[in-house]
Amino acid sequence: MALRPMRVDWVASPPPGAYTQRRLGAPHRRYTGPPSYPVPPRWGFPLLAWRWPTSVATDDDRPVDTIDQAQRVARTASHALGLAALTALWAAGSEIWRYVLLLLSRFGTLSATTVGVSDAMVVSSSVVTFVACGMGLVFTLLWLRRARNAAATEAGYRPSRSDREVLISLVVPGVNLVVPGAVLAELEHAALRLPAETRPRPSKVVRWWWGLWVAMGLFFAFTVIWSFRSGVQALADGVLFHAVADLLAAAVAIATAVVVRHITALLLPVDAAAIRRLRVVDVKDAPTPTLRATRPSGSPR
Repeated sequence: MALRPMRVDWVASPPPGAYTQRRLGAPHRRYTGPPSYPVPPRWGFPLLAWRWPTSVATDDDRPVDTIDQAQRVARTASHALGLAALTALWAAGSEIWRYVLLLLSRFGTLSATTVGVSDAMVVSSSVVTFVACGMGLVFTLLWLRRARNAAATEAGYRPSRSDREVLISLVVPGVNLVVPGAVLAELEHAALRLPAETRPRPSKVVRWWWGLWVAMGLFFAFTVIWSFRSGVQALADGVLFHAVADLLAAAVAIATAVVVRHITALLLPVDAAAIRRLRVVDVKDAPTPTLRATRPSGSPR
């Protein structure tokens, strides 16, 4: 005879006395205040800082660019532009040394080591300058975007050109000599909290930057056109023109860093340079502070 498995249903029930049953007709106990604890309770919410939601945030919920963000990017852009200026000066020095070697070659043959070192310096300085200028341009454009948004928030009106139009204007030849100066003039106008109806008037710092920018663009185009000429004298003049172009690039990088710091200072509600920082040097005739009572290490807080 085969044995069949038995079906068993398990039922969980609380043990007797687990719950106190309330008697019918028993009066409610009066509220006597919040509970008291012999020691501070250690339960509660975790000590976490509030932050913007990033998992399901939409475009409307994302935080706008603030002045603090623009100030941080401005500091990074200034350092990158300073590095670009130093590398451009290095490239200009390499081109000048090559031009001096060309002048000396008229009176005798140069050693292969000297010519090789000169060629290595020209090539390496050109590559490093190109990378440094690219980094400076990227950080400057990032600062420009955040500064424009922060200035629009403070001034109460949007800029006349969108970010896409500004990027396109930097690529189109001829337009890239006019539009960047106008964009900085409008940004300075908004950073000063001036009304949108008035015409932007760029300051002396922006006008100097605009002039150097136009001069560098025109001279760079002239140098590129000159490089297609043939002849020994044309090649020698091309080396000198490259040195002048590198010097103009260094001047533009320094002027851009100055403009970035100038407009960022205008965005701040208070000029950081005008704040006098105080430092405690000495305390005299002060009452003795009350020290905290010593507490054993095992006692509850």
